[in-house]
Amino acid sequence: MKHRTLSASVFATLLGATPVLAQDVVLALTNAVNTLDPHQSASVGLDLSVLSHVYPSLILRGPDMALHPSLATEWEAVDDTTWRFKLVEGAKFVNGEPIDAETVAWNIARVTNAEAPTRISSWFTPVTGVNVISPTEFEITTATPYPALPAQLSMFMLLPPKWAETHDPASETMSGGAYVVDNVSPGDSVTLSANPEYWGEAPPFEQVTFRTIPETASAIAALLAGEVDFINKIPPSELARINDSGAATGGSVSSTRSVFIKFNTEKAPLDNKLFRQALNYAVDKEAIAEVLFGGEAELSTCQVMTPAYFGYNPDLKPYAYDPEKAKELLAESGVDLTQTLEFEVPTATYLQGEEVAQAVAQMFDEVGVKTEFRMMEFGAYLEKYRKAHDLGQLSLLGQAWPTIDADGLLTMFKPGDQYSYWNDAAFDEQLVAGNATTDPEEREAAYAEAARIMCDEAPVVFMYAQPATYGVSKNISYTPRGDDWVRAFDMAPVN
Repeated sequence: MKHRTLSASVFATLLGATPVLAQDVVLALTNAVNTLDPHQSASVGLDLSVLSHVYPSLILRGPDMALHPSLATEWEAVDDTTWRFKLVEGAKFVNGEPIDAETVAWNIARVTNAEAPTRISSWFTPVTGVNVISPTEFEITTATPYPALPAQLSMFMLLPPKWAETHDPASETMSGGAYVVDNVSPGDSVTLSANPEYWGEAPPFEQVTFRTIPETASAIAALLAGEVDFINKIPPSELARINDSGAATGGSVSSTRSVFIKFNTEKAPLDNKLFRQALNYAVDKEAIAEVLFGGEAELSTCQVMTPAYFGYNPDLKPYAYDPEKAKELLAESGVDLTQTLEFEVPTATYLQGEEVAQAVAQMFDEVGVKTEFRMMEFGAYLEKYRKAHDLGQLSLLGQAWPTIDADGLLTMFKPGDQYSYWNDAAFDEQLVAGNATTDPEEREAAYAEAARIMCDEAPVVFMYAQPATYGVSKNISYTPRGDDWVRAFDMAPVN
């Protein structure tokens, strides 16, 4: 399978961009940027969205959900374990360093260095090396088939190697993308300006500002007052007010992000399968979708994948809301119901997340399971989740994977993965099988079986797909997308 470059004008049209520099644009984020190092974050809707304006990627996924050329003009699978790429000529970072095959090789080596793993190292576990053929051509080799590699590379950004030797990418930047960083106000904003030396098409705005506005009411007020041009994670009940304002428009599209109650099965009583199943029966997902999301949230069908994902199992059905069945399983589980379970909820992170958590806690209480909320800022939650590996017994979590492939999303539950908190050998066996072949039918069958096993073992309360809601000012046009990216080059000024 070979992918060739599109003309710049066609690519710009697909991304909703225009090569004409015009007005500035202000985009609101619900949380502050955690790091400026693109290899130390997997937060697509936050850190990586901002950094995608600054650092180049080989491939970009457009709002149409298709993969488009960026630095890479062509790519093809040479065999089951080799991918060959061709690059644009003459691309450079602002400091003059070339963006060539050697640059790609250095960046791949950085994230595959076992002695100094980065946050995204697990994305490239199958990669064995990079073979530089010429400044504009190289091959990535893998130990096993990796059919999702091009999709994975759409969220992989390149740092300048020489610069990185003497600077800290976590707090400094050296642009090779469409914008340069003008100012970072920690916890408040990041301001970018168009890179005059950018090797690609001129970006659509002269200046892009990302503002941190955690509170929904404040974000909506800022949009209607003309202080920001884009907001997301809006309660569906507020869309009509935005559309009636005359100052902005609001809407929603289907999302690839599933929201669920994650169980830390490494802590009792969540190591008890019957207890986990009971909690699934205890939650009225339909009521939550209807009351809190106006019917806009699509119920999860006993799996964390949405229908958009390769590997989705269409035969699975949601756990029914059955509190009596929940009580029966709780009694059968033998768990001491006098104990109180810790329920961690990251604030200002998921659409109406706090309200969802409260509703779930009430439903747990109705079947005799007591919980205690521990509200925390998203960065603190990530510290517990990833670095400390010490999640509470229950937590509200939403996850998506921009490859839109089971290979990415289900791996977050793979035994041994830092995000898993669940160890199931049969599930792992299916992931291994799906990752061992490039045959689409074999991969799909393996992932569908993995999803079935996960449904039965219930390492989460399967809830719903978060609707991708948004509001945009009348000054910009926007191509909505359901995969979390917030990027100015998906927008254009309205002339």
